[in-house]
Amino acid sequence: MRILLARHGETPWNAEGRYQGREDIPLSPVGEAQAEALGARLRDLRIDRAVASPLSRAQRTAQLALGAARHALLQTDSGLLEIAHGSWEGLLASEIRDRDPDRLQAWREFPDSVLMPDGGESLQHVFDRAWPALARACDGLGADGTVLVVAHDAVNRVILCRVLGIPFSRLWTFRQAPTTLNLLEGDGLDTLEVVRLNDCAHHTPLFGEAVHRAL
Repeated sequence: MRILLARHGETPWNAEGRYQGREDIPLSPVGEAQAEALGARLRDLRIDRAVASPLSRAQRTAQLALGAARHALLQTDSGLLEIAHGSWEGLLASEIRDRDPDRLQAWREFPDSVLMPDGGESLQHVFDRAWPALARACDGLGADGTVLVVAHDAVNRVILCRVLGIPFSRLWTFRQAPTTLNLLEGDGLDTLEVVRLNDCAHHTPLFGEAVHRAL
């Protein structure tokens, strides 16, 4: 089976560097264009199933990636929601540095140790709901089947860490840019291999910078 694991397109808060988390921020015009470019790339590819996070930025990205003729494939799964950042949501990193500097430093250096404030989540919390959501998306998919999964930065990262066999502490050693595409292939979840990682060829040159400033 093949899993096309994508991140949503850019939002105004991404461009500003604000932590979004569960806030339902829509795509910006740039994000819409990125998702349309992904759709053009996937236009002639057979996709058997599509699942997205319920947040509008992920749903809209999935719709544009699928194209109008395949909209009926799309379902949502709350297990793919972005990490809950608690009271960090809506803030710039500079604002968080003033209010919660120790946790911000830990998030950058030891992300696996951080529990987000005021009811937020840890990376383990995200994984514990995202991996079962991925399993549901793949359930019953044939050996030649392809599923499109559109989620978020933290969700994609913990899934990719699991597939790559690396701890969540190494979460920042690879990128997940807006509307990036990761290709995973295998006979099942336990045998997945990463075929493509952070592939942004549909909207960014090889040596360009596909920016992501905040989750």
